[in-house]
Amino acid sequence: MARNALSFGALSSLVGYRLRRASGAFALDFHDAMKGTGMRQVLVGILAIVEANPRVNQGAVGVALGIKRANMVSLINELVDAGLVEREVSADDRRAFSLTLTGAGETMRKNCIARIQEHEDRMLAALDAEERATLLRLLGRIEAKA
Repeated sequence: MARNALSFGALSSLVGYRLRRASGAFALDFHDAMKGTGMRQVLVGILAIVEANPRVNQGAVGVALGIKRANMVSLINELVDAGLVEREVSADDRRAFSLTLTGAGETMRKNCIARIQEHEDRMLAALDAEERATLLRLLGRIEAKA
């Protein structure tokens, strides 16, 4: 019997289950979209936040993205080592670091965002613009509860 022929029973009406399945499908396609870049979702997220907030505090980026401090240090090291981000002692707080994108970082960010847009267009092709906006609004309401 084909997998799609089975009834999912009570699972069909469980939002968390459906979100997990949708997330898994998105993750697989995202991975394919990023092939050859060496980038992962978390790294693209950091580049996007840094681009939108030049000289942002490294800790603030971690808080915004929900990344633990210890993990944030290694992620920033990875981006610095790749030449995508510059880290310098913050002028506001000598104990903290501020981040800016390098030229290569901005190029990588633009490339990744273009790939992600294509990925999202592919994954959401069955939704019109209004439905996409509704989905984003509803997901935002769920995120606000976290």
